[in-house]
Amino acid sequence: MLISKFRFFPSLMLVVLLLGFSASTSLAQDTTNPAGSRTVASGEKMKIKGVVTRRDADTFTVRDNNGVDTMVRLDNGTSVKSKGGFLRGGSNYAQTQILRGLNLEVEGRGNGSGELVADKIRFNDSDLRVARAVESRAAPLEDRASNTESKLSQVEQNAQRLSGQLDELAAVANTAKGGARAAQETADSAVAGVNATNDRISALDDYEPQAVLALNFRTGSSVLSADSKAQLDELATKALNAKGYVVEVSGFADATGSIQRNRALSQRRADTVIRYLVENHSIPLRRIVTPYGYGESNPVAENKTRDGRAQNRRVEVKLLVNKGLIQQAPAMKTSSGD
Repeated sequence: MLISKFRFFPSLMLVVLLLGFSASTSLAQDTTNPAGSRTVASGEKMKIKGVVTRRDADTFTVRDNNGVDTMVRLDNGTSVKSKGGFLRGGSNYAQTQILRGLNLEVEGRGNGSGELVADKIRFNDSDLRVARAVESRAAPLEDRASNTESKLSQVEQNAQRLSGQLDELAAVANTAKGGARAAQETADSAVAGVNATNDRISALDDYEPQAVLALNFRTGSSVLSADSKAQLDELATKALNAKGYVVEVSGFADATGSIQRNRALSQRRADTVIRYLVENHSIPLRRIVTPYGYGESNPVAENKTRDGRAQNRRVEVKLLVNKGLIQQAPAMKTSSGD
């Protein structure tokens, strides 16, 4: 299988962002309901462009740039190929290569269930590599979410058992002369401890910004200034003294030059920051979220002015700390009575 040697794509951030990428507008007339999903009439021919947001065994969901979802069904006659390639013929792919985060085009006809039965599916090889990177990062996060849910379920069961024991304790204490107040204080303290533990476990996948930097660059440059290095030195010191931290790096460019050039330039700027933190401060790679270059998108100032363009030539660096780890463990109060 031949793949063009002249395509490239930037590295990506967590999961969390690519599944919301905009796709091209649908090229056929359709009917949508208020929930944002499309129903394709039986036999209606349609061509849509969008990003895959859900993948099942024989179907997948495509969301266009209007936020409308279309259910696409695969069958034995569906052609899955990349665009271009040798003699503009593209490369054939298995249906299993249709992954979440893949930007693609689908042509087909509606069936009796309101789905679009795909005849042809086309995408760029670079977009497929992007989707594979998304899938490789999304799967571990889903596993972590599943493990967290399991832990929460166990905590809830323990809390229920503890609640039953506290009820028995309160009943016994209340029958004893002068013991009602002491039993109530013990019960309230235990329930507060259980609730605090639940809150702490719930915050294990939640991060709180501890420091945010905006490092500016010269036009067309990805070289760190002395001031930028000093700011990174300070952030690295904070990171190495923190527990449960990650570093998020996002590169940007002004509107000077082509879109493709600005994407590459913003990615080099993000990579330069990562390299400085790793080589000069030994920040572990596992602590760094995959850097991403946004190009000229998400400007913070007007690109029509010199000062605005200077502000847009930046790298945003965020030091994020796990909220569940920085919270103090709950303390149980003891009654002063017998």
